[in-house]
Amino acid sequence: MKRKDEEALRMLMQLYGDDLLRTAYLLLRDRHEAEEAVQDSFIMAYERIVQLKDDTKLKSWLIRIVVNRCRMKQRTWSFRNLFPSAQMEKWLAEDQEPGPEEQLMQELKNGRLTTAIHHLSYIYREVITLHYFQEFSVNEIAEHLDLNSNTVKARLARGRNALRQALEKEGDVEWNKNSHI
Repeated sequence: MKRKDEEALRMLMQLYGDDLLRTAYLLLRDRHEAEEAVQDSFIMAYERIVQLKDDTKLKSWLIRIVVNRCRMKQRTWSFRNLFPSAQMEKWLAEDQEPGPEEQLMQELKNGRLTTAIHHLSYIYREVITLHYFQEFSVNEIAEHLDLNSNTVKARLARGRNALRQALEKEGDVEWNKNSHI
């Protein structure tokens, strides 16, 4: 990609596109905005690939670009905010198809969790998404967001607590018993 090979960009999009899109969607709560943020991020990465010092940190670098693009989008208002977004479960479906009952239960759980995440303040959505969906450590999140690790820990704790309260308010007993959040 450093030689500006478009085929390398296509491969990069195939490798990391889904992860980046999931991250952007959880942060922005809108599929179209998330897709736009990811596209902008890939263009930016392509243009600024020479800034990447350590090739082993490519995914982290890309996620950082996406998070920054999402932050910028959060600051600007759009008419899209007036319309509800599509359900994340429909376009992030897994390869294996569970039985009808399992599928229904999983959709209910995912929908509740996604809705609960979307109702969090952006600062909590950001750390929850990076920690649980991108599996970043507290220190990695702190580095990416330019925060103190204690701030990240506090935001994770407050975000988890807010999620737990939202799920308990809905009376989702299964989340209460088995939640790892």
